[in-house]
Amino acid sequence: MAGAITDFIILAFLVLYLHHTSVCDNTLQGWSDECYRELTPILRQAVSGCISVSLEWWWYEIMIILSGLLFNSTEAVATMGIVIQAASLVYIFLSSFRQAVSTRVGNELGANCPHNAKISTWIALACAVFMSIVATFFMTAMRNTWGCIFTNDATILSLTAMSMPVVGLCEIGNWLQTTGCGVLRVSNRPTLSVNINFGSFYGVGLPVALIMGFVLKMGLFGFWFGLLAAHTVCAIVMMVVVLRTNWIEQT
Repeated sequence: MAGAITDFIILAFLVLYLHHTSVCDNTLQGWSDECYRELTPILRQAVSGCISVSLEWWWYEIMIILSGLLFNSTEAVATMGIVIQAASLVYIFLSSFRQAVSTRVGNELGANCPHNAKISTWIALACAVFMSIVATFFMTAMRNTWGCIFTNDATILSLTAMSMPVVGLCEIGNWLQTTGCGVLRVSNRPTLSVNINFGSFYGVGLPVALIMGFVLKMGLFGFWFGLLAAHTVCAIVMMVVVLRTNWIEQT
């Protein structure tokens, strides 16, 4: 509920800002039929981007449901929720970074500057690597503290402390894959990012999580290693696609 209210507040402030400032004076001259022309490509990009992000977050929801089937289901579900809150906090910065990368690379492509778009992408990936290391350090450093914000149950705190470093490692792949998704989106390849995410999380990550969690009896940690496998594969494939991009063809 708090998240939903926050989203509506952000929307309200954005509408007020656009209405009371002159930021759109040179781009929006009033409503007309022209506003709806070529709307299909925009919707296609929007839907693909939404699905791409949702595929990852749906994976987390599935893991929460599967945690309820473990022998220590109460503690596992609680731990999963606590650790996901930490991942969500990191994702706020990651999402903002992805939007900035998309805007920068998109502007260079729109200005017919493929070389600048390529350089911007390389710089963005380098920044993503650095920020992923910071995120990993944060998750690891907070392993004994983060859970105390939510509970004082010793078992849950122990599981959280052991889970946080693994999820921290996932952030390395997460930052690279999300940055790559932003680049693919502005280079008119959003469907490709959806396919990569789907294959990585549901073709690799989910089977690994199920096998390690239930077959190998690793429980909650098996799920986290499934997430690590998904992020690793997704990041590798995304980097191969992005780095092999013919930027001249994208302008």
